Amino acid sequence: MEHEDQFGTVTWERRDRVLLVKIDNAPVNAMNFRIRQGLIAAIETAENDKQVDAVMLIGAGHNFSGGVDIREFGKPLLEPSLPDVCNRIEACTKPVVAAIQGVALGGGTEIALAAHYRFAINTAKLGLPEVGLGILPGGGGTQRAPRLLGAKVALELMLTGRRVDAAEAHTFGLIDRLGKGEDALSEGLTYVEELLHLRAGRRPTRDATGLSDKTASAAAIQAAHASIAEKARGLFSPFKIIEAVNASLEQPFEEGLRTERRLFLECIASPQRAGLIHAFFSEREVWKLPETRQVAPREFRSVGIIGGGLMGAGIAVAVLDAGLPVLMVERDEASLTRGRSNIEKVYDRLIQRGRISAEQKERVMARWTGSTSYAALGDVDLVIEAVFEDLSVKKEVFQRLNDVLKNGAVIATNTSYLDVDALAAEIPRPQDVIGLHFFSPANVMKLLEVVVPSKVSPDVVATAFDLAKRLGKIPVRAGVCDGFIGNRILAVFRGAAEAIMEDGASPYQIDNAVRGFGFAMGPFQTSDLSGGDIGWATRKRRSATRNPNARYVEIPDRLCERGWFGQKSGRGYYLYPEGSRQGMPDPEVEAIIDDERRRAQITPRTFTDDEIVHRYMAAMINEGAKVVEEGIALRPLDVDVVFLYGYGFPRFRGGPMKYADTVGLKAVLDNIRAFEREDPLFWRPSQLLVDLVARGDNFASLNGGL
Repeated sequence: MEHEDQFGTVTWERRDRVLLVKIDNAPVNAMNFRIRQGLIAAIETAENDKQVDAVMLIGAGHNFSGGVDIREFGKPLLEPSLPDVCNRIEACTKPVVAAIQGVALGGGTEIALAAHYRFAINTAKLGLPEVGLGILPGGGGTQRAPRLLGAKVALELMLTGRRVDAAEAHTFGLIDRLGKGEDALSEGLTYVEELLHLRAGRRPTRDATGLSDKTASAAAIQAAHASIAEKARGLFSPFKIIEAVNASLEQPFEEGLRTERRLFLECIASPQRAGLIHAFFSEREVWKLPETRQVAPREFRSVGIIGGGLMGAGIAVAVLDAGLPVLMVERDEASLTRGRSNIEKVYDRLIQRGRISAEQKERVMARWTGSTSYAALGDVDLVIEAVFEDLSVKKEVFQRLNDVLKNGAVIATNTSYLDVDALAAEIPRPQDVIGLHFFSPANVMKLLEVVVPSKVSPDVVATAFDLAKRLGKIPVRAGVCDGFIGNRILAVFRGAAEAIMEDGASPYQIDNAVRGFGFAMGPFQTSDLSGGDIGWATRKRRSATRNPNARYVEIPDRLCERGWFGQKSGRGYYLYPEGSRQGMPDPEVEAIIDDERRRAQITPRTFTDDEIVHRYMAAMINEGAKVVEEGIALRPLDVDVVFLYGYGFPRFRGGPMKYADTVGLKAVLDNIRAFEREDPLFWRPSQLLVDLVARGDNFASLNGGL
């Protein structure tokens, strides 16, 4: 007999002496309040049915449960809560077994922890990733996991948020029995019958002995705190996780649950939780595009890459890692050899670190071929040119590609700034042309700006997003303008930082203030890392079109004229003695800055760190609003994702546009209006920002209901 509860999300039926309970909420069986109500009803049914001797929990479809529905966070609590469900499962007077297939994450793992026994097939994945959302496991996970696994393992799982496969989970005791096949239902029922045959009774996790060695547990907690203090600067929830685990050691179980609940609610109330959840949803929303709603991507089985420099090689590695064959074209054999060498260096470093074997490298490189002839590209489905960032050079490449590529082949240009419409106009098939702005190193950085020119076919846009998916990238649609989304905004807030420097702050104070906000690096450290010559070349390229009335800070040019390009030259804004990557302040740079202030007749003034951050962020937000206003970015969330994945924006703040909503758009506009009195040209407010403030609205309202 099958019974469905009143909400249609949890079903149960008797299988001999076992009540089989299925969590059914496609696609990942997220535990909303209806699921929670259904689970409690199922346990009550088991308790009251004398023909039931045990309960088996399983997920319908391919997953156990991906966790609590995070859309409920920040809203009024709908009873029962996850702790109520977990406590009821653990208190069941009949043995409860969790049979896990697919993912059991967050609340899914907490449900499994509350069960008395855990079975999983080999392909299952478990984890407690709540830290990535700015919260902690709130269903008793911080109390049960340490008791079952010990403080060290439990903390590692919760503080990294990583997924573990079933075999690893079995080694440290999270899983009691590993399946031999792929059928969690039949093997799980066999395991339950075996337990019943052995007369195995209830085994509440709260009674486990993982914390019996108090000294070792306390040492693990102390070590975790020291590590997080160093690595998680500015973050809130990791320290709350440690505090909750410490409660599991020092407090009785019920008191520990109350401590966990208090800390969980503190996390829920934190702006960091809102920022991290915004980031979580935004990186999923960027896939939704007007161009791709009713079209399928073009099929591609092979990729051509023009250029084997560091960028071309990085793109090649990303494509090879996706399992696709790569045909690289270079101008001569020597350049082709260097291109292959650049690729091999990446894999050789992975071998040195023990990440891959030499045999794995050989298998990957077997998918690489090279040629000095464009004619070799005649059969490839998609070509990415990654030659020097010069429009005339790229135009020549496009003309040569047009002569050899088959009809329907996608032609992509990897460019950081250049006009993709101008490139597409060079050939008679502009509908096949798309911009792909990879971020360096291309095999590591997750962001991919997909630049959409005016005449591109929608299925080419869909193909670019399909490529991003296969490469494991986060794609963001961008319109055509100088610098697209990210580098256009970067030029503005870096200009703000340079103006602050010329007006009186040192580059070292500015970097320190920006790091204090949550960035891993400040703007001048970033310039030194990427190379000051790159920005110098861009400034020279733009010089003919620069507004003569716009403020232009010449300090970066003075450094570049001396050959001080940053880390690669041993000095930039910082000194890098003997190849060091850790920069030291340079008195000569400060002397150059003083000279430039005198030349520009600027009397230096002092800035607090807060004043620096206010200007830096106001410039970023204002230009971000202009990018949305002009349609270069579809939505504010697209700007946020670009900065989260391409520019090191602190994830816990959600991105610059989410941060603006957090502090209030009126406060941001008031700052811009004040700065506008000093420099009306640079600080012209975005009309979109002005309009949103006038109607009491925010950027979130433009995100399609996110």
